[in-house]
Amino acid sequence: MKIKLAVMSLTIAAMAALSACGAGGEAASGNQKNVKNITVGTGTQFPNICFIDDKGKLTGYDVELVKELDRRLPDYRFTFKTMDFSNLLVSLGQHKVDIVAHQMEKSAEREKKFLFNQVAYNNFPLKITVLQENGNIHGIDDLKGKRVITSPTSNGALVLKKWNEKHGSPFEIAYAGQGSNDAANQLKSGRADATISTPFAVDFQNKTSTVKEKTVGGVLSNAKVFFMFNKNEQTLSDDIDKALKEIIDDGTLKKLSEKWLGADYSKEQY
Repeated sequence: MKIKLAVMSLTIAAMAALSACGAGGEAASGNQKNVKNITVGTGTQFPNICFIDDKGKLTGYDVELVKELDRRLPDYRFTFKTMDFSNLLVSLGQHKVDIVAHQMEKSAEREKKFLFNQVAYNNFPLKITVLQENGNIHGIDDLKGKRVITSPTSNGALVLKKWNEKHGSPFEIAYAGQGSNDAANQLKSGRADATISTPFAVDFQNKTSTVKEKTVGGVLSNAKVFFMFNKNEQTLSDDIDKALKEIIDDGTLKKLSEKWLGADYSKEQY
């Protein structure tokens, strides 16, 4: 009798354990089903920010920051969808992506259509950029009668347009075509006299291309950059802000910036 009772006790215990495991498994499965899939739109031709490395891997500052957010936000699963920069906002507006991660600056026009998170994840110091051997252009005041090449709809394009309108349009603004080096190639060929860029992008350009550039003059815009969402993604935006604050407070953002951009661009540059 004692043996039968012992066996029954073991059987009940085993059943209880299996039942507990089953409940736990269902809960885990339920949580897994509740994970929200987020598609992040980004590019592949922005040096240091979002680009394909020599091993064919998508990486860079924005990419690795999104991966860090993915690790810290278990209720979401982030995946990337790459495209030309000019298609990012169109894809966001058509809900083909949920977030744009491409060093996006706020503007009145963009804020009418889209939502920005509140915590900036980078400062974007833009300066006039010319070929290293150029000794005639020392800043934006030397661009009268010149042709300045930039990417359409970029932060740089907005800065140049505002400056030009304010000062009587002394220089021509032209827009680069497809390809990461089109602006550099136009400088080299003489079709353009200058462009607008950041010190970290110029540094990458000089390390990876035969076209050598330099930044000149002061910082034209020290804009803060954010992620962009559709207007109905306030909860996602808020959750990302919470994670970003942690990433900033524990020094992770500084480390990412120093690794990919060569300095701590989480602070303003002058």
